Amino acid sequence: EQEPSPRAERRIVRLARRTMNAGDRFLKEGAEEEKGEYARLASFVGAMAIADLVKSTLGPKGMDKILQSMGRGNAVTVTNDGATILKSVYVDNPAAKVLVDISKVQDDEVGDGTTSVVVLAGELLREAEKLIHLKIHPMTIIAGFRLAAECARDTLEAATTNNQGSEKALRQDLLNVAKTTLCSKILAQDKDMFAELAVDAILRLKGSGNLEAIQIIKKTGGTLTDSFLDEGFILEKKIGVGQPKRVENARILIANTAMDTDKVKIYGARVRVDGMAKVADIERAEKEKMKEKVEKILAHDINCFINRQLIYNYPEEIFADAGVMAIEHADFDGIERLALVTGGEIVSTFDHPELVKIGHCKLIEEIMIGEDKLVHFSGVEMGEACTIVLRGASNHLLDEAERSLHDALCVLQQTVADARVVCGGGCPEIKMAKAVDELAARTPGKKALAMEGFARALRQIPATISDNAGLDSPELITQLRAAHADPNSTAGVDVISGEVGDMQMRGIYESFRVKQQVLLSAVEAAEMIIRVDEIVKCAPRQREGM
Repeated sequence: EQEPSPRAERRIVRLARRTMNAGDRFLKEGAEEEKGEYARLASFVGAMAIADLVKSTLGPKGMDKILQSMGRGNAVTVTNDGATILKSVYVDNPAAKVLVDISKVQDDEVGDGTTSVVVLAGELLREAEKLIHLKIHPMTIIAGFRLAAECARDTLEAATTNNQGSEKALRQDLLNVAKTTLCSKILAQDKDMFAELAVDAILRLKGSGNLEAIQIIKKTGGTLTDSFLDEGFILEKKIGVGQPKRVENARILIANTAMDTDKVKIYGARVRVDGMAKVADIERAEKEKMKEKVEKILAHDINCFINRQLIYNYPEEIFADAGVMAIEHADFDGIERLALVTGGEIVSTFDHPELVKIGHCKLIEEIMIGEDKLVHFSGVEMGEACTIVLRGASNHLLDEAERSLHDALCVLQQTVADARVVCGGGCPEIKMAKAVDELAARTPGKKALAMEGFARALRQIPATISDNAGLDSPELITQLRAAHADPNSTAGVDVISGEVGDMQMRGIYESFRVKQQVLLSAVEAAEMIIRVDEIVKCAPRQREGM
């Protein structure tokens, strides 16, 4: 046989090398991938870093974060709300983004527990990382976590109390839940007042759960204790010049239509005329057109007209002559909520008055809050509508107060729908951890190790609450475990007195729906991240001409 030439040999070697490296270079240039242990480690590190970021905000003694925007104006937000912090932070790690998403879902679903869910998921991943270092397969860990989560959920459900039948007891439960929710917020100092305010607002909804009917207005000035609940609707606008400032038995037409065409607009329009008389003719025609439109509006037999857009001087003058109150430039959110509470609808054309649904209320009047004039609608058709007016020293304070109050309203809405409540202060976590430990002792195989890790992660919630209050967490957790040797114990961490106390006696309760959502969302997120064994980052898209 003929020997291959040196040139042919070199070609064969080059081909062999290219074939061997093909597996490494199937991704486009610029793409990155991490496999196996490295990918899992990167996922765990990112997720745990996000959990550690918000961990210090957990509990009644949690600290605040200052978030400064890098955009124009360098806007500053001061908050301890987990969802707000994570929403504002730019995250590059894909696993960390999973935790950011579960905190958003928690916020949308139940309104509170956004920090707890991220902290619990982070602790579960910390335990999973230890087990993976012991060479336990990720699927075994997930199987153990699932069994533990099912056991924990059943224990949580067994620890609930339900006062749905008794109106007085239900109101007390709602007050306790609201106080516990507000305890970790900026409103903690005045939690009794704001809890009453939130419960009154929610009970006005008569179980409908439509939070759109509750409006929150922020006005700087005064102190937080000057805040109040007003039965009715307040619009942050002024009444037009020379128009009635008070209207009884109001018939309200809510519109989104142009009322600013009573003069020729120079910009964007090109008009050629032979003299100034022709310009006057055009203006007269515009004026007549506007007058005709206003007459069509007045044909609806109304005494109040509210428009989303501007109302110029001429139509405003016609409304004033007809004794109709006209309010201009009401924002979209304002008129949509106003249409909802007055029972009207937003219209843009006025040719068929018989088809238009008019809004009604007993009285419209101008009121003063601080130094601002606002329009107050009382006796609206939707009886459950109300407005919470927040007062405070600065805009940052009012923004955080609004977030806190919104969280409390969302939790109360969930509690009205499902009246089951559980004790707070880490009591349910210790109960669940105890039940999971007992199940792990009866479970053969490596899954039991995962279940023990799950119980340790649950105990980290009361430990974190204690640490944030500057207390000795190992001492308190061991005391709590001893107290829960009695299955009917309601002991939890009382960070105000700095010791283990009876949560039932202190009236510290949380909504069952919030606790359940925290448990299930954290387990699902942890499971998703534990399954990861490869991270592929796509190559950046090249710009044209580069």
